[in-house]
Amino acid sequence: MIRKFITVLSTVGILAAGLLLIGLMGAARPRVKPQAPVITPPSVFYAAVEPQSVTLDVFAQGEVRPRTDITLTAQVSGRVVFTSAAFVDGGAFNEGDLLLKIEDADYRLAVTSARSRVAQAEESLKREEAEAALARRDYEELGRKGDPSELTLRLPQLAQARAAYDAARADFKSAELDLERTEIRAPFKGRVRERLVGQGQYVGPGAQLGRIFSIDAAEIRLTLTDNDLGKLGLPFGFVESAEKPGPEVLLTGSLANVEHQWRGRIARTEGAIDPSTRQIAAIAVVDDPYGAGAAADGTPLAVGLFVDAKIAGKVFDGAFVIPRSALYGRDTVYVIGPGDVLEKRSIVIASAERDRIVVSSGLKAGDRVVTSPLRGADAGSRVVPVDPTKADRSEGEVDPTPQDAAAAAYRREGGP
Repeated sequence: MIRKFITVLSTVGILAAGLLLIGLMGAARPRVKPQAPVITPPSVFYAAVEPQSVTLDVFAQGEVRPRTDITLTAQVSGRVVFTSAAFVDGGAFNEGDLLLKIEDADYRLAVTSARSRVAQAEESLKREEAEAALARRDYEELGRKGDPSELTLRLPQLAQARAAYDAARADFKSAELDLERTEIRAPFKGRVRERLVGQGQYVGPGAQLGRIFSIDAAEIRLTLTDNDLGKLGLPFGFVESAEKPGPEVLLTGSLANVEHQWRGRIARTEGAIDPSTRQIAAIAVVDDPYGAGAAADGTPLAVGLFVDAKIAGKVFDGAFVIPRSALYGRDTVYVIGPGDVLEKRSIVIASAERDRIVVSSGLKAGDRVVTSPLRGADAGSRVVPVDPTKADRSEGEVDPTPQDAAAAAYRREGGP
């Protein structure tokens, strides 16, 4: 019992000594005078802008297609007796080349028969003309008064003979046309997209023989917005002329994993707005895409290739170019004014691209436009401007933050 009492007293004594020690340590701690917090202005990157001439290029995409793409169709029936070596898928041919021939024996016989009927009709017509002349002379020699009837002068018989002669000549021309149509010739210089018949095959009128396309020019349909048309300075329903040629177009595409470029021009715009996209299509044209219009290394602008187009727009003088990161909202930027105080500016945007904004008004030469995010700062706030071109950055490092750049600038000025 006495032992337990002594243990309790020892524990109480230890606790009391501990509390006394803590109190003495607190009393000996120096007192800190409270100070108001110092608010440091945020550091921001900026870009000093100057007016410059800017070309407002327009970018679009489209598929290469031929100006003329047709299906060859038979106009007469018969067996195919000849196909040209060029009449194969991908084959090249010139205007007037014989691509395919249909057996023409029956049509030659028809021409011969029609020529014979023409000769017979011509002989009948001449005989009737002589008979009509003789009838008029006989009537005049008889000395009869009044006008003779048409039958007396054999005028109906003469008209019938002339009609028979004209019909015979028409049949002859029709037979010649049918004979001519047994030869299928190329209507233009081009290439074969697909051959549908072969030698020995029988075809009838209207049968499809193959598909061909011209290579005199290639066309690319490029969809543009109303804003794009404004950049290009093109009116609605534009058609190029010698006095007003269309804007130049640089086309880029990949063939065999190699990038190639071709040059063309905008020849016209479509006269209607697409109701589904509310956009307007412009037609770019490349002349002689398999010859003079090929790429620098001779690669032709192949039909069906998907290409990126860069259309040269009009030149805008006195414009300001700023990074897209400088834009706040739709038309607002922040400028660092006198005393490094932020000013809020409304601008007029002439062109907005992925990485840059072209401003037509709202800025002036020498303005320092903020290009980094503003965290908690607004118009009237003081900031620490940092020129990113003078910020410390070692090789291989990422771009510094405005705070890091400000610290580096402070160190260069002699700070600790």
